[in-house]
Amino acid sequence: MTLLDFNSIKIEQLITHYVGNKLRDENTFLSHAISDIAEDTKEHLLNYFLNPFKPIDFQQFTHSVNLDLNEVYTITQQLFSNKVDFIHQSQNLAKLLYEYTNHPNIKDGELNVVMFNDVQLDDEVLDAIGIFKSESNTPFLKMMEQGTNYKILHDFGFELKGIDKGCLIFNTDKELGYKVLAVDSTNKSSEAQYWSNDFLKLTPCSDGYHHTKDYMDFTKEFVTKQLPEEFEVSKTDKIDLLNRTMDYFKNNESFDKETFEENVFQNEGIINSFRSFEKTKQTEYELELNDAFEISSQAVKKQARVYKSVLKLDKNFHVYIHGDKKLIEKGMESDGRKYYKIYYDKET
Repeated sequence: MTLLDFNSIKIEQLITHYVGNKLRDENTFLSHAISDIAEDTKEHLLNYFLNPFKPIDFQQFTHSVNLDLNEVYTITQQLFSNKVDFIHQSQNLAKLLYEYTNHPNIKDGELNVVMFNDVQLDDEVLDAIGIFKSESNTPFLKMMEQGTNYKILHDFGFELKGIDKGCLIFNTDKELGYKVLAVDSTNKSSEAQYWSNDFLKLTPCSDGYHHTKDYMDFTKEFVTKQLPEEFEVSKTDKIDLLNRTMDYFKNNESFDKETFEENVFQNEGIINSFRSFEKTKQTEYELELNDAFEISSQAVKKQARVYKSVLKLDKNFHVYIHGDKKLIEKGMESDGRKYYKIYYDKET
């Protein structure tokens, strides 16, 4: 498990700009000096920036032609190597983001660029750059004592539950495009993808988390879509295969393709079909499926949400199958009514 520790983190520099929506002819406001932060506000500010980030799903900068053509990547290099140029390079980031703010539904907002010190990532203590966009300006009430009574009024600000859009760039693996964590909590619609896809241009890191996620996604697609086209399989057969897949990833620390195929499919014909499907999808999706890798428990936990083991019978029953499929039998009465017979030892 990756260790990400913010306990000793410090803000070295922070600057705030405003980025409007270019399509709506809104402008930008570029600061020319570092932002003032009240001392008793720093803890709240750090929580606001950092709470959404978890040490999973690391990404890296990419470009279809050459990594050095990724503009955020090149600006990041300048920020890490020449901190004196911090204000100018942060302005370049704001200008670049403005150019990608070209969909009518993209919100305007404040852009904070932050240089952090003393971030622990596994056994390294690193500098990190944060790029944070605050969009959701909400009202809040203020109750102020005045003499013999209170005055109640309101103001506008950003909720401390977390930023709308952000990324943390860790000063490591520079040649590969740095290690990056990104969040976008506002929505998942197509216009929101401009943050990760268009502005940052990120791609998943080649690590255990993504290898585990990709292989579990791929296996689920094979079992639920491809397998029924080639073999006669019941719903309980498919659930059983998905359960065996989940058990393999839960109970092993490392993945070995041959062992996985033998434990899960247990049939040479199905294994050959699986390998053929794998070759097709790797070409179609430009997907890298490794034959061996370290299994990520975080990825397995996330995939458990979509690995459904539910047998739905009309609108009357949902049967959750977690174990041996031999304990459930399918049949049909003489009048045409279908049934499942379930065997068990005791009620719990």
